[in-house]
Amino acid sequence: MSELSVNHLLGIKYLKKEDIDLIFKTADHFKEVINRPIKKVPSLRDITIANLFFENSTRTRLSFELAEKRLSADVINFSAASSSVKKGETLIDTVNNILAMKVDMVVVRHPNPGAGIFLSKHVDASIINAGDGTHEHPTQALLDSYSIREKLGEVKGKKVLIVGDIKHSRVALSNIFALKLQGAEVKVCGPKTLIPKYIESLGVSVETNLIKALEWCDVANMLRVQNERMEISYFPTTREYTQQFGLNKEILNSLNKEIVVMHPGPINRGVEITSDVADSKQAIILDQVQNGVAVRMAVIYLLASKINR
Repeated sequence: MSELSVNHLLGIKYLKKEDIDLIFKTADHFKEVINRPIKKVPSLRDITIANLFFENSTRTRLSFELAEKRLSADVINFSAASSSVKKGETLIDTVNNILAMKVDMVVVRHPNPGAGIFLSKHVDASIINAGDGTHEHPTQALLDSYSIREKLGEVKGKKVLIVGDIKHSRVALSNIFALKLQGAEVKVCGPKTLIPKYIESLGVSVETNLIKALEWCDVANMLRVQNERMEISYFPTTREYTQQFGLNKEILNSLNKEIVVMHPGPINRGVEITSDVADSKQAIILDQVQNGVAVRMAVIYLLASKINR
């Protein structure tokens, strides 16, 4: 397969396994590029990309911007907090105004699930979903799988545990789709109040005892509790959450094997994960950050190659 089966990256659930394989193969090439003394390639010199962030983001926005610049694209950054959206402008008006500036691709993060799908139907540009509400965050799932593949050789057959706030996490949902598509086994662990009722219908098992879940897995992806998405309290106190679902060095050392520890960031140190775990050799958190740039370069490059054809 030499090109993606999709014209937009709206969610992992729209991808085939061959799409993921192609993205990873392309990312391997770009990973080598970003480790060279000259980290830029002229691949997208004639492409203009707009980054539209209607929600706060530091890591994802910077990662996309760096990926775009490494590919020599022209980049427009748009933050809704300081824009006409505050004056009541709609999403479609905002995008159409940006497209009037002859933009080829739009990277969008939005609090409403389905914002990227909505744009893809109304706007003549390639859309990349950088997170839509509690729905999906496809590039995070891709970089997570890519990091597992890099560390353990392949994703197929691996036992991956996702711990924490599954209910509010677009990272969890995209990861489940991506891991299952590649043949991994997936288990989730967290307070019952933070595990959606439908989760088992996605082919995922549930374990509420963290130690048992960690004994089972090869990889533990520790999610933060998304307090900003909660209107009610889903567990008594942060301290109690940490006692039951926090990962510390003592627990890690007590396991009968060495597991790989991941985190999509930002880390709440001392809540879902302690500093000595986050900074340990078993954690691949900084590899995930570096791989994020290579994977996003791959996605942008492959989608750009389908524009104007």
